[in-house]
Amino acid sequence: MSAGKLSPDDLKALIRTVPDFPKPGIQFRDITTLIGHGEGLPATINLLSERAEAAGAQKIAGMEARGFIFGAAVAANLGVGFVPVRKPGKLPVETIGVDYALEYGTDRLEMDPSSISQGETVVMVDDLIATGGTALAAAKLLRSAGAALQHAVFVIDLPDLGGAAKLRADGLSVDILMEFEGE
Repeated sequence: MSAGKLSPDDLKALIRTVPDFPKPGIQFRDITTLIGHGEGLPATINLLSERAEAAGAQKIAGMEARGFIFGAAVAANLGVGFVPVRKPGKLPVETIGVDYALEYGTDRLEMDPSSISQGETVVMVDDLIATGGTALAAAKLLRSAGAALQHAVFVIDLPDLGGAAKLRADGLSVDILMEFEGE
């Protein structure tokens, strides 16, 4: 079967579920089995690219770390630039940043504000949307840099955690390839 013929259901079957990780009761969706699959990875990139292209992407933004894998590949596939949204202290230039709440404490995302032109159509790409905290922070950061950000594309949604609904409430159109019910 060629990469172009794998459906989202075929791709979903390539995701490994690891029970009780990182703590009891959590069903961890391990995407490394998908990215390690010779047909699955390019099929996933093609599906994400179709959605980003339909959204008018002039640039693709991805959050560290797995958003880099998918986002950079989608950007290369579409022939547009990639904007890395990084953890603090990783960029060698002056950055802008946003702090956001975690379950216990806070975290921070940063980016080079010169990587986006004012009004440029940016599509966020990431592997998974769970509670939405990181994606909401990235959206705020990208918009503060001047991005026209209206679309986000994810490989996996965990709908029970409500992240996609939070992004939609923030004015983003959310497109996903597959859902896994439960945590």
